[in-house]
Amino acid sequence: MIYKVFYQESKDQVPVRENTKSLYVEAVNEREVRQKLKDRNINIEYITELDEAILAYEKSTNAFKLESL
Repeated sequence: MIYKVFYQESKDQVPVRENTKSLYVEAVNEREVRQKLKDRNINIEYITELDEAILAYEKSTNAFKLESL
């Protein structure tokens, strides 16, 4: 499964929609995503699983880059 993670760059930063960034992680479930990202100093706002249609759309954008963790 591919998950899209919405986050702020710092745990100390107050979440502001305009500053939200995203990354893509391959994992079995949401818990594994959090486990893979625990060493990063990021404030995870939301994690969503991408179905085939959404994944195809995301791949068609220039923003799609699967993180290698």
